Amino acid sequence: MSILNAILDGHISTMGRKKIFNDPVYGFVEIPYGIIFDLVDHPFFQRLRRIRQLGLTNLVYPGANHNRFQHALGAYYLMSKAIRVLRAKGVTISEAEAEAVGIAILLHDIGHGPQSHALEHSIVSFSHEELSLLFMDRLNQEYEGRLDLAIKIFKDEHSKRFLHQLVSGQLDMDRMDYLNRDSYFTGVIEGRVGYDRIIKMLDVRDNELVVEEKGIYSIEQFLSARRIMYWQVYLHKTSLSAELMLIQLFKRAKELARKGKKFDVSASLVQFLEEDVDFAKAKEDPKWLDLFAKLDDCDIQMAIKSFIDQDDFVLSYLASGLQNRQLFRLEYKKTSFPKDYSDQIKNKLALKLKDTTKDNTDLLVFNGTQTNLSYNSQQEISILFKDNSVSPLSQIADSELGIKQIKKYYICYPKIKA
Repeated sequence: MSILNAILDGHISTMGRKKIFNDPVYGFVEIPYGIIFDLVDHPFFQRLRRIRQLGLTNLVYPGANHNRFQHALGAYYLMSKAIRVLRAKGVTISEAEAEAVGIAILLHDIGHGPQSHALEHSIVSFSHEELSLLFMDRLNQEYEGRLDLAIKIFKDEHSKRFLHQLVSGQLDMDRMDYLNRDSYFTGVIEGRVGYDRIIKMLDVRDNELVVEEKGIYSIEQFLSARRIMYWQVYLHKTSLSAELMLIQLFKRAKELARKGKKFDVSASLVQFLEEDVDFAKAKEDPKWLDLFAKLDDCDIQMAIKSFIDQDDFVLSYLASGLQNRQLFRLEYKKTSFPKDYSDQIKNKLALKLKDTTKDNTDLLVFNGTQTNLSYNSQQEISILFKDNSVSPLSQIADSELGIKQIKKYYICYPKIKA
């Protein structure tokens, strides 16, 4: 009898047994058999293997091909460490709560669509957080209510608020992992954080997560690393240019699909191109969740290749640019770009690009803003002192925390020779 058959037949207990993944960032990551492993093994979760963590950022940093699956396992690993640290300090966390907060962090990104955040602004009209909740609710039905507590923690409806803060807060395990992981795969070493020391400094007071005083400089470095990663990686001019081109590409495809244009793309993607889907609609009709669960980066890449051969100039131009890395120029400024500057660019495009009309140039030049807030003073990180007093980080930090929101204006347009 094989070990698998013995387990299935009940002759061998899975109690205490673990699946081991070899992670390039942390080494061996252990996933216990039972509900946690069952969720990892579920098709909804396995889909995350086919969704890159940083979308099109690999067009700037060639090593950035890691996926959401790796990130979710990494966040679970850090959560397991945090729970062990807090328990060792006398914080009461039951086995059910430990399992539930592990599930919550494991599934926190399960609603992410292909190409990171790009398609949240083009093919659907709701956020990945809302979609994650729909996936959790569906999985909770499949597992007969075993995700009830995890969903409460995820939604901040559980009495022990610090558990939610570990999932979603200024020092959550999500941020801790993605900064380290994205830094590792992009090679941007300034993004690395001392996650091990920060986790060892965690504690709980009055049901809130706190950090011991001696961890304050690690926290300041963590916030600095996050600020650097945003401008150097997540909001890098070329990365943002590629993402904006992708968003515009699928907006154009949706516009044409509504006019009756048929595309040779996956059946699931066709449904989202031909019909508007908001959160209420997805929640009411389960077919949309099933269709979304079939989408991954492969669908998007196939669509890009297909769009290149379309007779619509804008669609073909954008698709060809993405496929061949002929990316648009993006300019950042601290103030908005004047309209006449945009008009000058459009006029040059009309002269330089073949088959370009006024309507086309309007679709190939886009303006917008990007903001970054390193530290949200409305959700203070609390520092625990030796006398057991607690103070907000903003009152005692030695360095600038990035409390002020930085706003940059951009204009994005095709590169054209003079």
